[in-house]
Amino acid sequence: MNNIQQYAIGVDIGGTNTKYGIVNHRGVISHNGRLSTAEYATAEAFVEALYAALEPSIEEVGKQHIKGIGIGAPNANYFTGSIEHAPNLNWKGIVPFANMISEKFGLPCSITNDANAAAVGEMTYGAGRGMNDIIVITLGTGVGSGIVAGGHLIYGHDGFAGELGHTIIRPGGRKHWSTGLCGSLEAYASATGIAITAKEMLAEAKSPSLLHEYPLEAIDSKAVFECAQKGDALAKEVYRFTGQILGESLANFVMFSSPEAIILFGGVTKAGDMIMQPVREHMEKNLLPVFRNKVLLTFSELHEADAAILGASALVWAMKLKS
Repeated sequence: MNNIQQYAIGVDIGGTNTKYGIVNHRGVISHNGRLSTAEYATAEAFVEALYAALEPSIEEVGKQHIKGIGIGAPNANYFTGSIEHAPNLNWKGIVPFANMISEKFGLPCSITNDANAAAVGEMTYGAGRGMNDIIVITLGTGVGSGIVAGGHLIYGHDGFAGELGHTIIRPGGRKHWSTGLCGSLEAYASATGIAITAKEMLAEAKSPSLLHEYPLEAIDSKAVFECAQKGDALAKEVYRFTGQILGESLANFVMFSSPEAIILFGGVTKAGDMIMQPVREHMEKNLLPVFRNKVLLTFSELHEADAAILGASALVWAMKLKS
Protein backbone atom coordinates (compact mmCIF):
# COMPACT_ATOMS: atom_id res chain seq x y z
CA MET A 1 0.00 0.00 0.00
CA ASN A 2 1.32 3.43 -0.91
CA ASN A 3 2.31 5.63 2.06
CA ILE A 4 0.08 8.44 0.77
CA GLN A 5 -2.90 6.17 1.37
CA GLN A 6 -1.87 5.33 4.93
CA TYR A 7 -3.11 7.24 7.93
CA ALA A 8 -2.78 7.24 11.68
CA ILE A 9 -5.20 8.50 14.28
CA GLY A 10 -3.63 10.75 16.91
CA VAL A 11 -5.39 11.37 20.22
CA ASP A 12 -4.13 13.73 22.90
CA ILE A 13 -5.91 13.29 26.22
CA GLY A 14 -5.74 16.19 28.65
CA GLY A 15 -7.39 16.63 32.00
CA THR A 16 -9.94 19.07 30.55
CA ASN A 17 -10.13 18.38 26.81
CA THR A 18 -9.12 15.71 24.32
CA LYS A 19 -7.93 16.57 20.81
CA TYR A 20 -7.90 14.09 17.95
CA GLY A 21 -7.18 13.95 14.24
CA ILE A 22 -6.35 11.70 11.32
CA VAL A 23 -2.79 12.23 10.09
CA ASN A 24 -0.92 11.13 6.97
CA HIS A 25 2.79 10.30 6.66
CA ARG A 26 3.61 13.89 5.84
CA GLY A 27 2.09 15.16 9.07
CA VAL A 28 -1.01 16.68 7.46
CA ILE A 29 -3.96 16.56 9.86
CA SER A 30 -7.50 16.07 8.62
CA HIS A 31 -10.81 15.34 10.32
CA ASN A 32 -9.63 16.89 13.58
CA GLY A 33 -11.79 17.79 16.54
CA ARG A 34 -12.07 17.78 20.30
CA LEU A 35 -14.29 16.62 23.11
CA SER A 36 -14.44 17.21 26.82
CA THR A 37 -12.41 14.73 28.87
CA ALA A 38 -13.75 15.97 32.18
CA GLU A 39 -17.35 15.38 31.10
CA TYR A 40 -16.99 11.58 31.27
CA ALA A 41 -16.97 9.97 34.70
CA THR A 42 -15.67 6.63 33.42
CA ALA A 43 -13.12 5.57 30.81
CA GLU A 44 -15.78 3.37 29.21
CA ALA A 45 -18.06 6.35 28.60
CA PHE A 46 -15.17 8.35 27.21
CA VAL A 47 -14.17 5.59 24.77
CA GLU A 48 -17.75 5.40 23.51
CA ALA A 49 -17.82 9.17 22.98
CA LEU A 50 -14.46 9.17 21.20
CA TYR A 51 -15.61 6.38 18.90
CA ALA A 52 -18.84 8.23 18.07
CA ALA A 53 -16.83 11.37 17.26
CA LEU A 54 -14.30 9.59 15.03
CA GLU A 55 -16.44 6.95 13.34
CA PRO A 56 -17.73 9.19 10.48
CA SER A 57 -14.16 10.31 9.68
CA ILE A 58 -12.88 6.73 9.74
CA GLU A 59 -15.62 5.72 7.32
CA GLU A 60 -14.75 8.63 5.03
CA VAL A 61 -11.02 7.84 4.95
CA GLY A 62 -11.57 4.09 4.84
CA LYS A 63 -10.70 1.95 7.84
CA GLN A 64 -8.45 -0.21 5.65
CA HIS A 65 -6.18 2.83 5.14
CA ILE A 66 -5.71 3.49 8.88
CA LYS A 67 -2.67 1.78 10.41
CA GLY A 68 -3.60 2.34 14.02
CA ILE A 69 -4.24 4.75 16.87
CA GLY A 70 -1.61 6.58 18.89
CA ILE A 71 -2.51 8.18 22.21
CA GLY A 72 -0.70 10.62 24.45
CA ALA A 73 -2.13 10.73 27.95
CA PRO A 74 -1.11 11.58 31.52
CA ASN A 75 0.48 8.70 33.43
CA ALA A 76 0.23 6.42 30.40
CA ASN A 77 2.45 3.34 30.50
CA TYR A 78 3.75 2.31 27.07
CA PHE A 79 4.57 -1.23 28.23
CA THR A 80 1.22 -2.08 29.75
CA GLY A 81 -1.02 0.14 27.62
CA SER A 82 -2.59 1.45 30.82
CA ILE A 83 -3.27 4.87 32.27
CA GLU A 84 -2.12 4.50 35.85
CA HIS A 85 -3.34 6.69 38.72
CA ALA A 86 -3.60 9.87 36.65
CA PRO A 87 -4.24 12.70 39.14
CA ASN A 88 -5.99 14.99 36.65
CA LEU A 89 -8.43 12.45 35.14
CA ASN A 90 -11.76 11.23 36.49
CA TRP A 91 -10.76 7.60 35.86
CA LYS A 92 -8.92 6.48 38.96
CA GLY A 93 -6.68 3.47 39.44
CA ILE A 94 -5.17 1.47 36.57
CA VAL A 95 -7.19 1.69 33.35
CA PRO A 96 -6.26 -0.73 30.48
CA PHE A 97 -6.89 2.04 28.02
CA ALA A 98 -5.04 0.83 24.89
CA ASN A 99 -6.90 -2.49 25.02
CA MET A 100 -10.22 -0.71 25.44
CA ILE A 101 -9.52 1.47 22.39
CA SER A 102 -8.32 -1.46 20.27
CA GLU A 103 -11.41 -3.49 21.09
CA LYS A 104 -13.79 -0.64 20.34
CA PHE A 105 -12.14 0.60 17.14
CA GLY A 106 -10.80 -2.70 15.82
CA LEU A 107 -7.37 -1.09 15.30
CA PRO A 108 -3.98 -1.52 17.00
CA CYS A 109 -3.30 1.12 19.64
CA SER A 110 -0.11 2.43 21.23
CA ILE A 111 -0.14 4.78 24.23
CA THR A 112 2.47 6.77 26.11
CA ASN A 113 2.62 9.94 28.17
CA ASP A 114 2.22 13.27 26.43
CA ALA A 115 5.89 14.31 26.66
CA ASN A 116 7.08 11.02 25.15
CA ALA A 117 4.53 11.49 22.37
CA ALA A 118 5.96 14.97 21.79
CA ALA A 119 9.45 13.48 21.44
CA VAL A 120 8.26 10.95 18.85
CA GLY A 121 6.46 13.76 17.04
CA GLU A 122 9.61 15.89 16.87
CA MET A 123 11.59 12.93 15.49
CA THR A 124 8.94 12.18 12.88
CA TYR A 125 7.71 15.61 11.80
CA GLY A 126 9.69 18.32 13.60
CA ALA A 127 13.09 19.64 14.69
CA GLY A 128 14.40 16.15 15.50
CA ARG A 129 13.98 14.71 12.02
CA GLY A 130 16.94 12.49 11.11
CA MET A 131 18.28 12.46 14.68
CA ASN A 132 18.58 9.41 16.93
CA ASP A 133 19.51 11.13 20.20
CA ILE A 134 17.32 13.99 21.40
CA ILE A 135 15.64 15.30 24.52
CA VAL A 136 12.32 17.10 24.26
CA ILE A 137 11.36 19.34 27.18
CA THR A 138 7.74 20.50 27.34
CA LEU A 139 7.34 23.78 29.21
CA GLY A 140 3.70 24.40 30.03
CA THR A 141 1.67 24.24 33.22
CA GLY A 142 4.23 21.60 34.21
CA VAL A 143 7.57 20.41 32.82
CA GLY A 144 7.54 17.16 30.88
CA SER A 145 10.28 15.36 28.98
CA GLY A 146 10.88 12.67 26.43
CA ILE A 147 14.35 11.15 26.03
CA VAL A 148 15.38 9.42 22.82
CA ALA A 149 18.68 7.50 22.73
CA GLY A 150 19.83 5.45 19.77
CA GLY A 151 16.50 6.08 18.06
CA HIS A 152 14.47 4.62 20.94
CA LEU A 153 12.46 6.32 23.64
CA ILE A 154 13.82 5.68 27.11
CA TYR A 155 11.03 4.05 29.13
CA GLY A 156 12.97 2.38 31.94
CA HIS A 157 12.02 -1.01 33.39
CA ASP A 158 8.48 0.03 34.31
CA GLY A 159 7.52 2.48 31.57
CA PHE A 160 7.84 5.69 33.61
CA ALA A 161 11.41 6.85 32.90
CA GLY A 162 12.06 10.38 31.78
CA GLU A 163 10.44 12.52 34.48
CA LEU A 164 13.10 15.20 34.23
CA GLY A 165 10.65 17.85 35.41
CA HIS A 166 10.61 16.24 38.83
CA THR A 167 14.38 15.98 39.23
CA ILE A 168 15.68 18.03 42.15
CA ILE A 169 17.78 20.93 40.97
CA ARG A 170 17.57 23.14 44.08
CA PRO A 171 17.84 20.75 47.06
CA GLY A 172 15.61 22.02 49.86
CA GLY A 173 14.16 24.63 47.50
CA ARG A 174 10.64 25.63 46.58
CA LYS A 175 7.97 23.10 47.58
CA HIS A 176 6.01 21.74 44.66
CA TRP A 177 2.29 22.46 44.92
CA SER A 178 1.28 18.90 43.96
CA THR A 179 4.09 16.40 44.56
CA GLY A 180 5.39 17.94 47.78
CA LEU A 181 8.98 17.59 46.52
CA CYS A 182 11.26 20.49 47.33
CA GLY A 183 13.39 22.09 44.62
CA SER A 184 12.21 20.27 41.49
CA LEU A 185 12.70 21.72 38.02
CA GLU A 186 8.93 21.94 37.47
CA ALA A 187 8.56 24.14 40.55
CA TYR A 188 10.68 26.79 38.78
CA ALA A 189 10.66 26.35 34.99
CA SER A 190 6.96 25.70 34.36
CA ALA A 191 4.40 28.42 33.65
CA THR A 192 3.19 27.87 37.22
CA GLY A 193 6.73 28.25 38.55
CA ILE A 194 7.27 31.45 36.58
CA ALA A 195 4.20 32.98 38.21
CA ILE A 196 5.44 31.97 41.67
CA THR A 197 8.89 33.46 40.95
CA ALA A 198 7.30 36.72 39.82
CA LYS A 199 5.27 36.98 43.03
CA GLU A 200 8.32 36.23 45.17
CA MET A 201 10.38 38.88 43.37
CA LEU A 202 7.56 41.41 43.61
CA ALA A 203 7.39 40.90 47.37
CA GLU A 204 11.06 41.90 47.64
CA ALA A 205 11.12 44.53 44.87
CA LYS A 206 12.54 47.92 45.72
CA SER A 207 11.84 49.41 42.29
CA PRO A 208 8.48 49.88 40.51
CA SER A 209 7.28 47.19 38.11
CA LEU A 210 4.40 46.92 35.68
CA LEU A 211 3.46 43.76 37.54
CA HIS A 212 2.48 45.91 40.53
CA GLU A 213 -0.53 47.00 38.47
CA TYR A 214 -1.97 43.46 38.57
CA PRO A 215 -3.88 42.01 41.51
CA LEU A 216 -1.67 39.34 43.06
CA GLU A 217 -4.05 36.54 42.09
CA ALA A 218 -3.99 37.74 38.44
CA ILE A 219 -0.23 37.41 38.07
CA ASP A 220 0.40 34.41 35.84
CA SER A 221 2.98 33.54 33.19
CA LYS A 222 0.98 35.47 30.57
CA ALA A 223 1.16 38.64 32.67
CA VAL A 224 4.91 38.17 33.16
CA PHE A 225 5.37 37.71 29.41
CA GLU A 226 3.36 40.83 28.55
CA CYS A 227 5.29 42.97 31.03
CA ALA A 228 8.65 41.59 29.87
CA GLN A 229 7.74 42.44 26.27
CA LYS A 230 7.15 46.02 27.40
CA GLY A 231 10.66 46.10 28.85
CA ASP A 232 9.78 45.65 32.53
CA ALA A 233 13.02 44.92 34.37
CA LEU A 234 11.50 42.66 37.01
CA ALA A 235 9.59 40.55 34.48
CA LYS A 236 12.75 40.17 32.41
CA GLU A 237 14.64 39.12 35.53
CA VAL A 238 12.02 36.41 36.11
CA TYR A 239 12.92 34.95 32.73
CA ARG A 240 16.65 35.31 33.32
CA PHE A 241 16.35 33.46 36.66
CA THR A 242 14.10 30.79 35.13
CA GLY A 243 16.47 30.37 32.20
CA GLN A 244 19.43 29.96 34.53
CA ILE A 245 17.75 27.15 36.44
CA LEU A 246 16.61 25.45 33.24
CA GLY A 247 20.06 25.80 31.67
CA GLU A 248 21.79 24.28 34.70
CA SER A 249 19.34 21.39 34.57
CA LEU A 250 19.88 20.84 30.86
CA ALA A 251 23.63 20.61 31.48
CA ASN A 252 22.94 17.66 33.79
CA PHE A 253 20.70 16.07 31.17
CA VAL A 254 23.34 16.51 28.44
CA MET A 255 25.96 14.78 30.56
CA PHE A 256 23.48 11.97 31.19
CA SER A 257 22.60 11.04 27.61
CA SER A 258 24.76 13.21 25.29
CA PRO A 259 21.95 14.17 22.90
CA GLU A 260 22.42 15.72 19.49
CA ALA A 261 19.66 18.20 20.25
CA ILE A 262 17.48 19.48 23.07
CA ILE A 263 14.13 20.71 21.78
CA LEU A 264 12.02 23.03 23.91
CA PHE A 265 8.28 23.06 23.40
CA GLY A 266 5.26 24.70 25.03
CA GLY A 267 3.78 28.01 26.01
CA VAL A 268 6.81 29.19 28.02
CA THR A 269 8.93 29.19 24.84
CA LYS A 270 6.93 32.17 23.53
CA ALA A 271 9.38 34.24 25.57
CA GLY A 272 11.96 33.53 22.85
CA ASP A 273 15.45 34.91 23.50
CA MET A 274 14.41 36.26 26.91
CA ILE A 275 14.51 32.70 28.17
CA MET A 276 16.66 30.98 25.52
CA GLN A 277 19.68 33.24 26.02
CA PRO A 278 20.12 32.48 29.75
CA VAL A 279 19.25 28.81 29.14
CA ARG A 280 22.03 28.48 26.57
CA GLU A 281 24.52 30.47 28.65
CA HIS A 282 24.03 28.43 31.81
CA MET A 283 23.85 25.11 30.03
CA GLU A 284 27.20 25.64 28.32
CA LYS A 285 28.76 27.12 31.46
CA ASN A 286 27.96 23.99 33.46
CA LEU A 287 29.10 21.38 30.95
CA LEU A 288 32.38 19.50 30.93
CA PRO A 289 34.56 20.66 28.00
CA VAL A 290 33.95 17.42 26.10
CA PHE A 291 30.23 18.27 25.87
CA ARG A 292 30.42 22.00 25.13
CA ASN A 293 29.13 23.52 21.89
CA LYS A 294 27.96 20.14 20.61
CA VAL A 295 24.27 20.15 21.45
CA LEU A 296 21.72 21.94 19.30
CA LEU A 297 19.38 23.85 21.61
CA THR A 298 16.27 24.88 19.73
CA PHE A 299 12.54 25.44 19.87
CA SER A 300 10.05 22.97 18.46
CA GLU A 301 9.15 23.31 14.78
CA LEU A 302 5.67 21.90 15.33
CA HIS A 303 2.69 24.24 15.45
CA GLU A 304 1.54 24.24 19.07
CA ALA A 305 -2.11 23.62 18.22
CA ASP A 306 -1.22 20.52 16.16
CA ALA A 307 1.80 19.15 18.03
CA ALA A 308 -0.07 16.94 20.49
CA ILE A 309 -2.07 15.21 17.74
CA LEU A 310 1.03 14.82 15.56
CA GLY A 311 3.06 13.41 18.44
CA ALA A 312 0.39 10.87 19.30
CA SER A 313 -0.08 9.83 15.66
CA ALA A 314 3.68 9.35 15.25
CA LEU A 315 3.45 6.46 17.74
CA VAL A 316 1.64 4.52 15.03
CA TRP A 317 4.51 4.77 12.56
CA ALA A 318 6.95 3.78 15.34
CA MET A 319 4.64 0.85 16.17
CA LYS A 320 4.74 -0.19 12.52
CA LEU A 321 8.54 -0.15 12.48
CA LYS A 322 8.69 -2.17 15.69
CA SER A 323 6.41 -4.91 14.40
